[in-house]
Amino acid sequence: MRYLLISLLVVLVGCSSIKPATPVKEDENVSIFTGKPGGIKLSDFGSKSEPDSSLPVNAIAWRAALDIAAVLPLAEVDTFGGTIVTEWYSLPSRADERIKLTIFVIGRELRSDSVSVRVHVQKRSADGWSDTARDEAFARQIEDLILSRARELRAESLAEITD
Repeated sequence: MRYLLISLLVVLVGCSSIKPATPVKEDENVSIFTGKPGGIKLSDFGSKSEPDSSLPVNAIAWRAALDIAAVLPLAEVDTFGGTIVTEWYSLPSRADERIKLTIFVIGRELRSDSVSVRVHVQKRSADGWSDTARDEAFARQIEDLILSRARELRAESLAEITD
């Protein structure tokens, strides 16, 4: 009985239309669904062939924002997100008030709307520190300082190129 089953299996396999897999060249794409040559690879999903190593924000505006924010202790710097957050800081002459800056550098072009600043103000009370309204006027002054510094940096880089 055993020999009959083995011989029947050999006959069925010999008569089938299953062909051995064709060898795939190393540089040829293999389908993720069928395993046959052609199609796309699984590694093609979600990644670029060459990673983009440039900054997603304007480099001059970013450097200018770091120069201006460096006056205060920095808490968080996210180059690829374009955000700079400082620690809380209070002047010795105004110990009952402290500020925190959040700077956003937006876009790759150097324009007046490519920098946004939020100035958070807290005042000390008997219960501790309490938030007050944002200081929009001071935020605009810091934005102007950053843009002025960016213009200086750009002028310096152009002067180096022409020399």
